[in-house]
Amino acid sequence: MNIMKKYITIYAVLLGICLVFSSCKKDYGNLNNATVEDFLTNASKAELNNLVSGTESGMRNFLALYLDDIGTIGRELYHFSTSEPRYVTDLLGANNATLSNSNFYIVNPWAARYRVVKNCNILIQAAANSKLITDGQRSGYLGFARTIKAYQLLMNLNLTDSNGIRVNVENPDNLGSFVNYNAALAAISSLLDSAQNDFSNASIDFKLAGFSGFNDAPGLTKFNRALAARVDVYQQNWDGALTALTGSFFGLNNDLSMGIYHVFSSGSGDQLNTFFIPQNQTGEIRVAHPSYATDIEANDNRINKATLRSAPASLNGLTSDRDIWVYTSSTASVPIIRNEELILIYAEANIQKNDLVDAVTALNTIRNAHNLPNYSGILSQPALISEMLNQRRYSLFCEGHWWIDMRRYNLLGKLPLDRVGDDVWTEFPLPVTEQ
Repeated sequence: MNIMKKYITIYAVLLGICLVFSSCKKDYGNLNNATVEDFLTNASKAELNNLVSGTESGMRNFLALYLDDIGTIGRELYHFSTSEPRYVTDLLGANNATLSNSNFYIVNPWAARYRVVKNCNILIQAAANSKLITDGQRSGYLGFARTIKAYQLLMNLNLTDSNGIRVNVENPDNLGSFVNYNAALAAISSLLDSAQNDFSNASIDFKLAGFSGFNDAPGLTKFNRALAARVDVYQQNWDGALTALTGSFFGLNNDLSMGIYHVFSSGSGDQLNTFFIPQNQTGEIRVAHPSYATDIEANDNRINKATLRSAPASLNGLTSDRDIWVYTSSTASVPIIRNEELILIYAEANIQKNDLVDAVTALNTIRNAHNLPNYSGILSQPALISEMLNQRRYSLFCEGHWWIDMRRYNLLGKLPLDRVGDDVWTEFPLPVTEQ
């Protein structure tokens, strides 16, 4: 984890410049330290590597809150907090509550993602202008920055959906306008394709903490194509998804956990995984929605992601008897994307293309891995869509997908309402900082 401790002066300067994305107007910085312009002109490899490390580290900021947002609205979890009631009021629509555009649950994760986007834009400019690196090294930095930029933009789009996002944010004094959902996905896909081209000519001279096995150009290309496959299914581009999978680390026989992760440590200057809460806590806890255990198939070992508490927990008319146990320590890694999701993307694309035999093969790979027998239901598109979504629900529990999946299939109305008057939101409003 030493690489994650390298916030160093350059990244600190960048964060100072962009404390909140929408306020990135004029900031003269610390006049006693080097300015951004100093290394945008002719950055050394060491300076560029520090930008890379800071970018990877910054991706973890407010990640737990992002998972809370998606998990709560998607009825995967409750976050019970005696000090912050809005987890069980606003996010669940209790007592006529609505989602505010000025509250922490949208402003903080939104700004955190755009801070990383800003860092990626600076890395792109610095690498493009540097005369101290080879063309192959330049391509490596550009490919990494564009891939991560696409990923961060996608995370914000997941929150605001039809409200859109800004894609063109290179000039903080002249921000691009908001683009709608489909245009944003197209722009994200284009960024990923551009990065794939960069990696084809790249030599990688930096190390990434959460990319074990993927730290070279072929590995980063596989990561890029995995993300592209996710974007393709969001676009309902089923052929594109299958093509992207062929260039990724997808494999029916590969370890389901193979992939790229956000990593954490207790080292000085590093971050802990704040989504983790020990079992059987009181006060500040995360518990599974009761439907997780109610709906799961008998003998499915994924029940271990929601362990029984010694006593049920309750708050504001909500009760659960199971702790979330997906991330089992304060240094547990959080997936960015892994092979289990890719297998389910393969199943989804084949279902939509009516290649049902291949889809069932993939679904059985997931079922068998979790102590379940082969699929024995109806062999039809509607039945297999339901089965695929169910496997995604349990395989990707608390990884930031279920609310998005139910929205993609217009099934948000099927999510349970726990109290009279609760709502299931379709999207977050644009933050007040963007008004």
